[in-house]
Amino acid sequence: MRQNCQVNRMFRRGQAAAPHPMADAPPWFTTALDHTPQHSTIDVDGCPIHVRTWGDPDKPPLVFVHGGGAHSGWWDHIAPFFTPTHLVIAPDLSGHGDSGSRTEYALSIWAKEVLAASDASGSSARPTLVGHSMGGWVGASAATHYGAQIDSILVIDSPLRDRAPEEVRLRKRRRDTAGYPTEDDILARFRAVPKQDVTLPYIGHHIATESIRQTDHGWVWKFDPDIFGGLLMDETPADEEILENAFARIPCRIGYLRCENGVVPPRMADQIRSILQLRGPFVELAEAGHHPMLDQPLPLVATIRTLLEFWSIT
Repeated sequence: MRQNCQVNRMFRRGQAAAPHPMADAPPWFTTALDHTPQHSTIDVDGCPIHVRTWGDPDKPPLVFVHGGGAHSGWWDHIAPFFTPTHLVIAPDLSGHGDSGSRTEYALSIWAKEVLAASDASGSSARPTLVGHSMGGWVGASAATHYGAQIDSILVIDSPLRDRAPEEVRLRKRRRDTAGYPTEDDILARFRAVPKQDVTLPYIGHHIATESIRQTDHGWVWKFDPDIFGGLLMDETPADEEILENAFARIPCRIGYLRCENGVVPPRMADQIRSILQLRGPFVELAEAGHHPMLDQPLPLVATIRTLLEFWSIT
C-alpha cells in the first residue's frame, strides 16, 4: 500500500509519464497517414528497390527522392496532398529503407533507380522529380542523364558541392555495429542528420518507427553504412559537373527550394540563384531547417503545389 501511495503522490506532483508523441498530432497529419501507400518492389540491375505509391496511375507521376540515410517513408505525410493531381511515387534508393544493398553506390545508379520507379508506374507522362538534400543531387544526375524523359525537377536544400550533408555523421557507422537492445532504445536515438533545432514530435516519431528493423543483433537503422564508405561523393570531374554546373546544362525545367535555416549558406544561395537566372524559380522557405518535412511540412506542401501549378501553365 505504501508503494501505491508513493506512486499516487508522484502523479499528483506532476511527475506523470510524458505523453505519447502522437497524442498531439493534428488532424491533417493523421488524415494524411490514413492514405496508406501501395508497396511494391522492382528490380534495377539485380537489386530489389522498394517503392511507395499513392494515387491514380492515369495522372502524371511526381517522384519524391529522399536524402542520404533516409527512406521513402519520410514522405508519408507529404505525398497524399498531391494525389488530386499526380500519381505520387517514392522509392527507397538502394542501401536505404527496405531496398537491397549494393557492393558500391553512385549517383548515376540511384538516378537510374528513380527513373525505373517512375517507369514501373505505367504512366506514359514524363515525371516531375522532387529531391531533398542528397536526393537533390540524385535528381540532378537523373535530369543530366535522362533529361528528355523528365518534365521538371525541384531540388530542396542541396548544396552545390562539398560532401553530402548527411555524410559526416552517417559514414562513421559500420555494418557490424551492435544493434540497440530494445525498440524504445533505438527510437529514443532518432535525430535529424544534419541536426536541426525543430522536429515536430509526431512527425519524428512516425518516421523513426519506419526507419528501424529488428535483427539477430538487436534493433538497427534501415540503411547500409557503406553508402558513404566508398568514392560516392569524391569529386571526379564528372561528379563535379553534376553537382556544381548541372543546373546550366539540364534540359528539363528546374526549380530550387532553399531552407532558411538549412545547409546552404547565403553566398552559395546567391550563386545558385545566379546559375538558374531565368531558367527556373528560386524560392526560400522561411524558418525551415534542412529537413522541412520535419519542421515546416505544410509550407513545404504549399510551396511545391505552387511550383507545380506554375509549371502546368508555362
